[in-house]
Amino acid sequence: MAKPDRLARLDAQREDLETEYRDTLIAALEKTASGSLGLFDRTPDRRVRAATAPTIDVLTEMGTDIDAMRNRLMMDPFALHREFFAARGPVKASAVGEQKEARLWLDRLNAQDPAT
Repeated sequence: MAKPDRLARLDAQREDLETEYRDTLIAALEKTASGSLGLFDRTPDRRVRAATAPTIDVLTEMGTDIDAMRNRLMMDPFALHREFFAARGPVKASAVGEQKEARLWLDRLNAQDPAT
């Protein structure tokens, strides 16, 4: 009985952390959609990177913790974390800007969960 209880608690913690991750990402995306660049790491400017580093560090830590929990629960890795970090970095010159990309991400996340 102890193991199922531990796993149930771990799963509840995972759900809470995934919600916190999503909320943190949405807040960062809203800031980017409003004009604050750097979330998608498209500029080599050190000041821009330094300004977004705390948010990226928090998302990285939460994503790592979530993946560890999911691994213990024999679940697939946290897709939102992987998708977001795959979207960061250099892109083609014809790609949309960070503000528009943030708006697209927000629209997608809101479509997945209309309560937000």
